[in-house]
Amino acid sequence: MVVKVYVSGISASKEVKKHQQRVLMILDSLKVCYETVDITEPGKEDQRSYMQENCKKSSGRSVLPPQFFNDEDYCGDYEDFELANEDDELMKFLKLGDQVSIGKITLNESNSQTTDADNADEMILQNGSTSQEASAPKEEVTEDLQREIAEEAEEKEFGKHKEEFDEGSESKEAW
Repeated sequence: MVVKVYVSGISASKEVKKHQQRVLMILDSLKVCYETVDITEPGKEDQRSYMQENCKKSSGRSVLPPQFFNDEDYCGDYEDFELANEDDELMKFLKLGDQVSIGKITLNESNSQTTDADNADEMILQNGSTSQEASAPKEEVTEDLQREIAEEAEEKEFGKHKEEFDEGSESKEAW
């Protein structure tokens, strides 16, 4: 069973880009093996058509990435992914059933923590690349998302301090 995430490498929508980055970051953090299918790459017209035909359409709107499939079974869209993530039912959403993510932490007899991800170098994905090779570009996405989150946090903090300053200025003027 292969989880496929249909994405758009070229998108004018900042929201779509953020959703894709978030999804890939979450899947990477859970060590879920997946394959990304960039529907904007030349020669992927069949994949794009497949995604559009097999995804749910909400109130006449076009289908936007990211979209999720387990082999040929449609799992859902970004909103469904977020709901499953919040409800801690991501494996169920991805139709991985009773399987657990590769990165699940287990305790061995000596009470030290080990993860299956320690052996990730040896794991070969369906396309023949190792998990390290497949995750290399995703590290850049994660760094971009982290940078963007940090910038948003700084903007919020600046806005909070600006409001406090403005309130302080108004109270001084009243005196």
